[in-house]
Amino acid sequence: MTSRKLGLALALALATGTALADPSPAKKALIDRIVALQQQGMAESLAANIVQGPISQVTQAGRSALQQLPADKREATAKAMDVELKKFIEENVPYLKDKISKALPTTSSALLDERFNEDELKQILAWAESPVSQKFGMMTVELQKAVAQKVMAEAGPTLDGRFKTLNANLAKQLGLNAPAGASAPKAATPAPAPKK
Repeated sequence: MTSRKLGLALALALATGTALADPSPAKKALIDRIVALQQQGMAESLAANIVQGPISQVTQAGRSALQQLPADKREATAKAMDVELKKFIEENVPYLKDKISKALPTTSSALLDERFNEDELKQILAWAESPVSQKFGMMTVELQKAVAQKVMAEAGPTLDGRFKTLNANLAKQLGLNAPAGASAPKAATPAPAPKK
């Protein structure tokens, strides 16, 4: 029983010692450079992504509810909703960006130290700092926009019809009168492939 406790204590001490060990100065310098590169774009995009998920749900629910209002109140209500959503984004994206900027260095440093050796970190930096990597990153953003535009140009009419059907079905299930011209929001998530 005593040897079991001693073994457990030794294992705990070794695990704690390993977890608390600092990287070498050379490895820490590499990690710091990678973290600096990550911070350039990650805080902004991550903050926007965190806010965008709930905003999309609220917007979609709001647009559906908006269709249940009398026609003469829809436009003013939609504008008021847009003001509230914009205000929410303007207040919360910078708030989250600040929190992410503070959490990223320690979190990223720990993961980089744990998962990569010094040689691997040098390879990551060589790629990340190369002009080809930066050019590829810019092209990826442009590609995402181009694909989204092409898909929405082709699938938009189909999605619009499907959203009209969805709104009508939901309104029917809720016992509400379905609006005659209800349509999809401009930015919609893709639905299953259209039937041929």
